[in-house]
Amino acid sequence: MSIVKINVLTVPEEQRETLEKRFANRAGTVDGSDGFEWFELLRPVEGTDTYLVYTRWRAEEDFQNWMSGMGQAAHRGTPQDGSAQGERPKPAATDATLWTFEVVQQAGPKQD
Repeated sequence: MSIVKINVLTVPEEQRETLEKRFANRAGTVDGSDGFEWFELLRPVEGTDTYLVYTRWRAEEDFQNWMSGMGQAAHRGTPQDGSAQGERPKPAATDATLWTFEVVQQAGPKQD
């Protein structure tokens, strides 16, 4: 079955809009990657300054291939991020941790 990668990002209140804009500017960059299955950016509602970036992949190898290619490019920063050409923008997150899980069971809505 699939693997899930959850990037746990600590984002101060004043950087939330910046983080969300950066993800919006990069929308679609992962969608066509071989083995990619799902993406969600989860905003905290209350009690935490932690965002979760959820991606699901067919296999670990697919994730690693994306990270060594398009993933690396996506994390370099672009002028849409508010940076000058060739200048890497300041990170919006103050801390990041990557969690990895194997999907051992899943369910979806029942179809009538």
